Amino acid sequence: MPTFTPNPMPTGNGARIVGKGASTAAGPGPDVMAASTLDSDKILSSDGEEIGKVKDIMLDVQSGRIAYVVMSSGGFLGIGDKLLAIPWNALTLDTSRKCFLLNVSAERVRSAPGFDKDQWPSMADATWGSTVHAYYGSEPYWEGVDPVVPPSDDPGRH
Repeated sequence: MPTFTPNPMPTGNGARIVGKGASTAAGPGPDVMAASTLDSDKILSSDGEEIGKVKDIMLDVQSGRIAYVVMSSGGFLGIGDKLLAIPWNALTLDTSRKCFLLNVSAERVRSAPGFDKDQWPSMADATWGSTVHAYYGSEPYWEGVDPVVPPSDDPGRH
């Protein structure tokens, strides 16, 4: 099975991109893409095994950043799936193979803490998020950035 070595950490907290870039990506990608174009994309482990597919892309609404990819693993036609939150910055988009790469072994992913489709974790909980990021060896996406400060009400504007 082929293996991969990811590029160094990207600037910012996004996913890395490898492959031929725009020549293999649909639409305006790969730097800016509709989330729906990534639905059901395969996710491969560091040892080349298909470990799941993209089920959802979770947004941190206040910061405007992608927080996690929810990966569906196992099961058949959505029955018996194990769901896992994968930090966005732990993934590499391979535009040539049209998949994501995760620099973690398939065995580690099989042992990863997951959740059921009817009992999602509180993804906004920093303790939970820190644990998930640590499991996949990635820096929490909210660290090293300024917090979002809502605009103050301007009484002069109507």
